[in-house]
Amino acid sequence: MIKINLLRVERQAAKKPIGFHVAQQLTLACGLILLGAAIFIGWRYWSLGTQSAQLDTDIVNAQNEAARLRTILAQVQQFEERSAQLQQRVSLIEQLRRDQTGPVHMLDQISRALPPMLWLTDLKQGANPDEVMMEGRCTTLTGLSDFVGNLEQSGYFRKSVEIVSSQTEAPAAAQRGELIRFSIKAIFQRPAGPAPSPPATPPAAKPGA
Repeated sequence: MIKINLLRVERQAAKKPIGFHVAQQLTLACGLILLGAAIFIGWRYWSLGTQSAQLDTDIVNAQNEAARLRTILAQVQQFEERSAQLQQRVSLIEQLRRDQTGPVHMLDQISRALPPMLWLTDLKQGANPDEVMMEGRCTTLTGLSDFVGNLEQSGYFRKSVEIVSSQTEAPAAAQRGELIRFSIKAIFQRPAGPAPSPPATPPAAKPGA
């Protein structure tokens, strides 16, 4: 007699639906993962594209700003060059004015500093443009000393005025007394403030005073 185990067949049949449900769940989970990955990749691609576009815009704006600043910088450089040229012209004009008025002041101060019985025979420029060489004659050493002191007190000549040489000349037949021939070197300068007036010559005493 043949026996058939129906219970075992029923158990095997009952196990099949469970495996089927697990496979479906696994397939669904993989599909969700793939969908999530696709969404993330799409969002990341869109985000990178947006950032790239923003960077391109920022680069264009920065280039435009750099071009504008270069234009402004070029204008500033041109202005500075023109300002420097104008300053040089003003300095040159002032220098020319000083050069024009300098000899006038120098001759005026020399003439004012001359004491009585002293005269100049030669006046020339030295090695330095402001250096003045003067030669002349006087009757006394006191007059020469007064002349040097007057030049120093005028404020237009640098202290100390140098007496290069002084020697006594033998009087000619028609002259009475001796003459002192001298040579002076002085440095002309512009006083910082108003130049002091030369010392006034005391008035001569009236006859019978």
